[in-house]
Amino acid sequence: MTTNEWNCPWADETDCAVTVCDTEGTVLYQNARSTAVNGDVRGRSLIPCHNERSRAVIRRLLEEGGRNIYTIEKRGVRKLIYQTVWRREGRIGGLVEFSLEIPVELPHYVRG
Repeated sequence: MTTNEWNCPWADETDCAVTVCDTEGTVLYQNARSTAVNGDVRGRSLIPCHNERSRAVIRRLLEEGGRNIYTIEKRGVRKLIYQTVWRREGRIGGLVEFSLEIPVELPHYVRG
């Protein structure tokens, strides 16, 4: 699938950054928030933008599936990073990353 074929209308106006790549690490889609944070990298590999530890995580996810979830703080803004594979007909098609700003004080509820 190429960047021209990728369409994600539900993510276009979300209030978080959404970035999608294929199994080679080529960025297929970015919503406006992702482009504002990372620049327009559609059609380019995201692999060179990461250190070796991160590259290993990306390789593992693309080979085995699963997810990678962590928080960061950048320029005083806390974010939750959620990376997971996306699938087409049951086969791994690539990764999707959601980057959500989180407040310093985040309520936590136990339900059920």
